[in-house]
Amino acid sequence: MSSGTVQTVSSNGTYTFTKPNREAITLLAGLGVEGDVHAGVTVKHRSRVAQDPTQPNLRQVHLIHAELFEDVAGAGFEVTPGDLGENVTTRGIDLLGLPTGTRLHLGAEAVVEVTGLRNPCAQIDTFRHGLLKQVLGRDENGEIVRKAGIMGIVLTGGEVRPGDTIRAELPEGPHRPLERV
Repeated sequence: MSSGTVQTVSSNGTYTFTKPNREAITLLAGLGVEGDVHAGVTVKHRSRVAQDPTQPNLRQVHLIHAELFEDVAGAGFEVTPGDLGENVTTRGIDLLGLPTGTRLHLGAEAVVEVTGLRNPCAQIDTFRHGLLKQVLGRDENGEIVRKAGIMGIVLTGGEVRPGDTIRAELPEGPHRPLERV
């Protein structure tokens, strides 16, 4: 079992790439972040809606590890919490190393089930030219490595604030690695 902390929470009721930081967000079971444009039972991301608006929303909550911002800063990119559209910025937990189905306990009540990796899109380069190359790479086998955080669905609602603890509850084995959602 691994753990970390919530560094920042962010949400936005309109479609913009970045999301303003908040004092708190409320997660709603089966929907996502209250008042956020991506909340809902069915998919809300524009590209996904265009493909099939009836798809289940496996991207209700977007989490990014703050350590990513430090990594890209080394390449000359200034990125701060909320800039990449995430709802929860974490610290101290290896989000990308979690298996599919991990349950993240955020604060006192909220539980988010990890559904997969965020697939970074070209909008990242519109935000900061060249940043996409920093959050999307290839490993030694030539396989794509996505570093722009993870996505999840809300199992149990609750308020989430900066400073809250995050506790990862791994699913029963065998574990399935995260894939793009």
